[in-house]
Amino acid sequence: VGCDRSKNLVDICGEKHFQAFVCDALSVPIRSGSCDACISIAVIHHFSTAERRLATIRELARLLRPGGTALIYVWAMEQEYKNQKSKYLKEKNGHKNKDKEMNTGTAQRPLSDQGPDNSSQDSAWSDQLLNDLRDESCGAKPVADFRLPVHTNRTSFHSQDLLVPWHLKSGAKKKEESVDTVLVPGGSKESQELSPVFHRYYHVFCEGELEAVCRSLDCVRIQKSYYDQGNWCVILEKL
Repeated sequence: VGCDRSKNLVDICGEKHFQAFVCDALSVPIRSGSCDACISIAVIHHFSTAERRLATIRELARLLRPGGTALIYVWAMEQEYKNQKSKYLKEKNGHKNKDKEMNTGTAQRPLSDQGPDNSSQDSAWSDQLLNDLRDESCGAKPVADFRLPVHTNRTSFHSQDLLVPWHLKSGAKKKEESVDTVLVPGGSKESQELSPVFHRYYHVFCEGELEAVCRSLDCVRIQKSYYDQGNWCVILEKL
């Protein structure tokens, strides 16, 4: 059984004869202790406060029966780990089969537009400013400004809290007046047209951060934690 905040995505699941319903990850309408296993892939990093991220994991734990397990994936601050670049960074130069990848996206590919966004007017934060966003924990600190930095796609992260551009494919959705537009780089006439851009909030996790949040809950224990292609992952067991 699946659940999502997006009614459109849930409708697609229904068309494919999967069981799914619309709900909020902070309040899942399923009886406590009724699930053998739960998965949360690329969800928790969209919550903007530590309290809400913890509450989401607590809600996952509530659903599990004693001995049940949960798998959690969140986007990692460290897109280069043990001298290996993640697929997210490696694919900076674009893709030959973009549509296929959009339809089979994984946790480390959260963008509708899989190509680089180096020319985006929304990525106006200077390199100097981004380089200033450092601390001792994992190379970033909260931005001392009311604005969040806009991430340049397919590059390393310089802040834990940021906005990631989401480009709609041409004709995929009627453009709304409030949507920003950018000039998409490329040689074709179609690619030069203005495309609507949405900005999704992300809190990218530093090494050890996800484990620390999970350990603050007495009702679960960490079976395993690992790094997987630009994501921090844990497997939890309900006590």
